[in-house]
Amino acid sequence: MNAARALEGIGIVLTRPRVQSEAAARELERDGARVLVFPSLEIEPCLDTSALQQALRELGDASLAIFVSLNAVEHGVAAALRHGPWPATVAVAGMGDATAAALRNSGFERVISPAVRFDSEGLLMRPELQAVRGQHIVIFRGVGGRERLRESLQARGARVTYAECYRRVRPVSDPAPLLAAWARGAVQAVQVMSVETLVNFVALAGARGERHLATTTLVVPHATIARHDEARRFGKILVAAPGEAGLKDALMQLRATT
Repeated sequence: MNAARALEGIGIVLTRPRVQSEAAARELERDGARVLVFPSLEIEPCLDTSALQQALRELGDASLAIFVSLNAVEHGVAAALRHGPWPATVAVAGMGDATAAALRNSGFERVISPAVRFDSEGLLMRPELQAVRGQHIVIFRGVGGRERLRESLQARGARVTYAECYRRVRPVSDPAPLLAAWARGAVQAVQVMSVETLVNFVALAGARGERHLATTTLVVPHATIARHDEARRFGKILVAAPGEAGLKDALMQLRATT
């Protein structure tokens, strides 16, 4: 097989917000995959809440700011800079390689990020997050989400503040193109990046899409998503390594077994 067409015959649905999905789609299509972009999550900024404004006013007192996602970098850095220059004494950390790269592209020279696991647990393993008693740590994130990071840092003696700078919403996505692709056998896999996206996707696919889930592989970046009840509707689940390379490897594994 031509290595440049390693994903020939694989159809995948990308469910991230459209801009992010379209960038990933171009890479997968170069490898021969059929890609359908079906956004099942949208991001909206929420910059005017009193809690966020208070967190930004206190940012200069913090020793560390943690950004949990690309969206946190996009909306959180912009919100902070509207309050003035980034405080030189506040270190930054990113949850995973892509988030760390986005922080570097935003002008931060030194970024703390996980060395192995690209999630809360991986970041908590970093030596910089061990002896944090008495420190103030700000977590830039969306509204809601997992509490593991804050709870663990508080247990280590840190004071933790959330800077919730965006919200995740379910978009109005027309399922007709998705249903048509399923009907003609053009969808073998669906990638979702969060539990919320998974729940939204199943809801948006609706009753007509439900029967197709059992013949479709779900590709996720974390075992937590794989264990969700909605994931059990799918015929197969693959936990992929982080990033686009991890997704490609998972799809090549799927292609080898179909």
